[in-house]
Amino acid sequence: MSPGSVWQGRGRRLQMQEVGPRDGLQAEAVFVPTADKIALIDALSATGVAKIEVTAFVSPRAVPALADAEAVMRGIQRQPGVVYSALVPNARGAERALAAGADELNLVLSASESHNLSNLRMTQAQSFRALVEVLALAGPAGVPVNVSLSCSFGCPMEGEVAAEAVLAWCGRFIDELGLRRLALCDTTGMAHPAQVAERTAAVLARWPQTELTLHFHNTRGMGLSNLLAAIDAGASRFDAALGGLGGCPYAPGATGNICTEDVVHALELMGYDTGCDLTALLAAAARLPALVGHELPGAVLRAGRRLDLHPRPGSVDAICQAAPGG
Repeated sequence: MSPGSVWQGRGRRLQMQEVGPRDGLQAEAVFVPTADKIALIDALSATGVAKIEVTAFVSPRAVPALADAEAVMRGIQRQPGVVYSALVPNARGAERALAAGADELNLVLSASESHNLSNLRMTQAQSFRALVEVLALAGPAGVPVNVSLSCSFGCPMEGEVAAEAVLAWCGRFIDELGLRRLALCDTTGMAHPAQVAERTAAVLARWPQTELTLHFHNTRGMGLSNLLAAIDAGASRFDAALGGLGGCPYAPGATGNICTEDVVHALELMGYDTGCDLTALLAAAARLPALVGHELPGAVLRAGRRLDLHPRPGSVDAICQAAPGG
């Protein structure tokens, strides 16, 4: 793409993938009732997002907020064209997700050994073996697998994660296992635009047929800048969370994922086609404070769209009438 072209979308289609029901709600202290989760996902299904990460088939003891995974996955009203994904940690989770009708399995592996041990309680080698076991189940079922490579832009315990290490993991997933769906994840908001552009371009140049997703958190306020850098490097698929849901256990007080409705609002002003109905997204986001018990960082829901105007104060009309010729 030519320099500066990122600012003019010219109708280019981008895929928005909603992760709030899983990546967002799992971080909340309250348990959102099953019926409310289903209603939220049904509302999201009508917004035009390309994919929804519905839930995670993990131990209810580990993630009690998602203990109702089967009921939620089975209870949603599916819309044609929307992929309903589920996070699974291992073969047992994959079996549960497949039985519940997941359209895609998402498995996480970290580019950092320390983060993999802290987040998943497994070494990277153990996580890779779990991925192979999941593939053995998903393949015969005809269900695709996505791998989310956590800490692709930095680790909160180890610091920088070398580009070579990230590319090496991508090679193992794509060349060794034949995967075609991959997400580079900025798990704790450590990415910056120059780094994002370089790593996105490198993956797409080496594996152009890969369905590459970028997953950003807004921990340090660079989420949208990073997304624009990824677009300029050729990316077209992005995770985001309604309302900016989510958080990070390794960055206390940090905001969560980049906010779906804020991203859609910005991209559409720049001429990109997200396929999303912003009005419907804002209506869905308006449900969240009552569900989770607190306000969320999403900006457009609070401030309104750019051209949502306000009436002039009466004092202005009085000044105009009093002015000469008024």
